[in-house]
Amino acid sequence: MDGPEATDGEHVLNMCRLGLENLNLEEVDEDRKMKVHQLLLSQNRMLVLPSQVANFSSLHLLDISNNNMAYIGEEILALTKLKTLLAKNNRLDEFSIPKQLGSMKLEVLNLSGNQFEEIPSQILELQSLKTLSLGGNRLKSIPVEIDNLISLEFLYLGGNFITSIPSELANLPYLSYLVLCDNRIQSVPPQLAQVYSLRSLSLHNNLLTFLPREILSLVHLQELSLRGNPLVVRFVRDLTYTPPTLLELAGRTVKSRGIPYSPWEVPENLLRYLDLASKCPNPKCGGVYFDSCVRQIKFVDFCGKYRLPLMHYLCSPECSSPCGSSSLSSESDSEDEASAAARRMQKVLLG
Repeated sequence: MDGPEATDGEHVLNMCRLGLENLNLEEVDEDRKMKVHQLLLSQNRMLVLPSQVANFSSLHLLDISNNNMAYIGEEILALTKLKTLLAKNNRLDEFSIPKQLGSMKLEVLNLSGNQFEEIPSQILELQSLKTLSLGGNRLKSIPVEIDNLISLEFLYLGGNFITSIPSELANLPYLSYLVLCDNRIQSVPPQLAQVYSLRSLSLHNNLLTFLPREILSLVHLQELSLRGNPLVVRFVRDLTYTPPTLLELAGRTVKSRGIPYSPWEVPENLLRYLDLASKCPNPKCGGVYFDSCVRQIKFVDFCGKYRLPLMHYLCSPECSSPCGSSSLSSESDSEDEASAAARRMQKVLLG
């Protein structure tokens, strides 16, 4: 078989599982080096990338996974045709890769199972990158510069210590698979709903208590994983309610009763305040609220596949019962509809 897809023969040099600390690549003749498209060096005991790698000028794929590697030298920069670099399960960190790595044309980069505490800036310069895997590291955050990776389709950051999702992810036009499971994420930014290309979203084993309503805009989403979050483990009905201030009570009266007012009668700061009124979503209420509201979890059908627990805002506790916001199905649902809703919910909880 010709081309980089070949799995054996002259285009693939497999030196895996030799248990060597220093691989002698000089023994490979020059003609063979020119023909090798895939160089497999995984499961040895290498501490650094062999300098002879630079002589494999036709290399498309380099696998140096499962070694003891703490450093990748500038030799890799000579591999101008390299598209895939697999370096998972080593001892690499943000100081282990060359500063000019961002000048390469990599499309797949797998650095999972290493010791990165942050994503190096040179990785964020790889504008041809389609797949980035940094799972099982020590990352605490996702840099806002992640939107520099304009070609990114697959982002795997599971098994880190990430606490938040930057809204800049919404600027990635081709992002289809986003894996953020097993982190410490407490909320999902509404802007994530702008990633219309998203097909799979893995958020299991985080600290999520609700999802933004905007998530319903992800109409192409096919897989959603939420298990192991507080919103799944323990559904919250009435979360908090702060009694409204006198200002809010007055504003509610003006807006709900349609009392007319004009700029000549009301100070400018109160005009701005009145413009901030939010309509209560309970159709039987018709009220408004400003700062004080009842937060609830409401289950909403999503693409006929899931029933999502989304945050729901009501103007007062009295609105809770008529809305039926916390039940899996309303009283008018048939038994079959309720069963279907339960199955969709199970798919979300266990997915």
